[in-house]
Amino acid sequence: MAVLQFLQDILSEPAFLIGLISFVGLVALRSKGHKVLTGTLGPILGYLMLDAGAGVVVTNLTPLAEMIEAGFNITGVVPNNEAVVSVAQELLGVETMTILLVGMVANLLIARFTHYKYVFLTGHHSFFMACLLSAVLGSLGMAGWELILIGGFFLGSWSAISPAIGQRMTLKVTDGDDIAMGHFSSIGYYVSALIGKVFGGKSKSTEDIQVPEKWSFLRNTTISTAITMVVFYVVAAFVAGPDFVGQLAGDQNFLVFAILSGLKFAVGVAIVYAGVRMILADLIPAFQGIATKVIPNAVPAVDCAVFFTYAPTAVIIGFIASFIGGVVGMLILGAVGGVLIIPGMVPHFFTGATAGIYGNATGGRKGAVLGAFVNGLAISFIPALLLPVLGDLGFSNTTFGDTDFGVIGIVLGQIGNWFSGIGVYVLAAALLVILVVPSFIRKSDRAINNPEWDE
Repeated sequence: MAVLQFLQDILSEPAFLIGLISFVGLVALRSKGHKVLTGTLGPILGYLMLDAGAGVVVTNLTPLAEMIEAGFNITGVVPNNEAVVSVAQELLGVETMTILLVGMVANLLIARFTHYKYVFLTGHHSFFMACLLSAVLGSLGMAGWELILIGGFFLGSWSAISPAIGQRMTLKVTDGDDIAMGHFSSIGYYVSALIGKVFGGKSKSTEDIQVPEKWSFLRNTTISTAITMVVFYVVAAFVAGPDFVGQLAGDQNFLVFAILSGLKFAVGVAIVYAGVRMILADLIPAFQGIATKVIPNAVPAVDCAVFFTYAPTAVIIGFIASFIGGVVGMLILGAVGGVLIIPGMVPHFFTGATAGIYGNATGGRKGAVLGAFVNGLAISFIPALLLPVLGDLGFSNTTFGDTDFGVIGIVLGQIGNWFSGIGVYVLAAALLVILVVPSFIRKSDRAINNPEWDE
C-alpha cells in the first residue's frame, strides 16, 4: 500500500509528471547526464513556479469575490474545482484515485497505438475529471471495478480526444509551437475560437493595440495587469464598504488592503509567465525523445496558463469579458428562477483569459471579447445544469467550474438516467470507435489534426 500511495502521489503531482515525461524523453534521445539532470529539473521547477504564481492569483482573487458578493448582496453556488473535489474526497477518495491511475495508463496506451497521440500532462485536471466521473457514474449505481474501468476509460479517452479536437486552433495560438491544450475547459476555448472566426472579421490582434508614447508603460504586461486589477479591487472595496473589507484586511486600512491585493495579483501573474517560459524551454526539446522513440509523433497537452505568454493583452481582455458574461449569466438564471451561479473569479480568470487568447487567434480583438464573453455565459449555465447529476455532491455550495467537466457530467448523467448502465456502455463503445477508426483510414503517422505547420 505504501508503494501504491507513493506512485499515486507522484502521478497526481503535475510537476513530477512533467519532469518524468521530460526525463524519459531526454533518456530516449541519449542526452548526456548533465543535460538529463537540468532538462528534468527545469520543467519541474517551472511548473512549481507556475503553481506558486497561480496560488498567489487564487489567494488574492478570493477576497475580491467576497467583496463583490457582500457589496452587491448576492448568495448562491460558487463554481470552484478545488472546493468541490475536497468535498468529494470524503465520499469517493479511493474511487477517484484508482480512476486517475487507470485513466493515465489508458491515455498513454491510446497515444501509443492510435492516431490520437496527445499525452495529457495537466495532472490536477486529470484528478478533477476522475473525481467527476466517480461521482456521476457512482450516482448511476456503478461500483467497484466496473466504476473504475469505465471511469478510467472515459478519462483516458477524453485526455487524448479533447486536445485533438482543437489542435488546428491551438497551432494558430502558438504560431506553430508543437504543443496542445491539456485543460478540461477546452470546449469553451474551441467555441471561443469558432466565434472569433465567424464574427472577428478583419479585427486586429489584441497584441497590436496602439498605445500613445505617454502610455507606453502599459505595454509592460505586469504593469498593465497591476493597474487594471487595482481598479477592480478598489471599486469592489468601496462597494463592499470599509467595515466588511476590514474583516478581510485585519489591522490594515481597507483601501491599502485593496491596492496591495491588486498588486499581488499582478505579481502572481508575472510568476506564472516566468514558470511557463521555464517549462517550455526544456519540455518541448525533451519531448522530441518521446515523439521519436517511445510514442512516435506524440504531442504534449499542457495547462492553459502555458498559453498566456502568446497573447498577454488578450489574457486581461478575456478575463474581464468572461467575468461580465458570468454576471449576465447570473442575472438570467436569477430571472428565470434557476440556481444562482455566482461568477467564480478563479475560473473566470484562467478560462476567460484562455478563451480570450483563442478568440484573438482567429478573430482579433472582437474574437477575444465575444469568445470570452460566451465562455462566461457557458460557465454560468453549464454548472447549473450539472448540479442535479452529481448525486450527494450536488448538495454542497460549490460545483465544477469548467466547461468540459459540466458537458461530460451532463452527457453521462442524462444518458445514464435515460438508458441506465447500457447507455453508458454504448457511449463507451462509440468513443472506442472514434479512437480506432482513424487508424484504418489515415496514412499519416502524425497525430490527428496536427499537420506540418506551413502557414
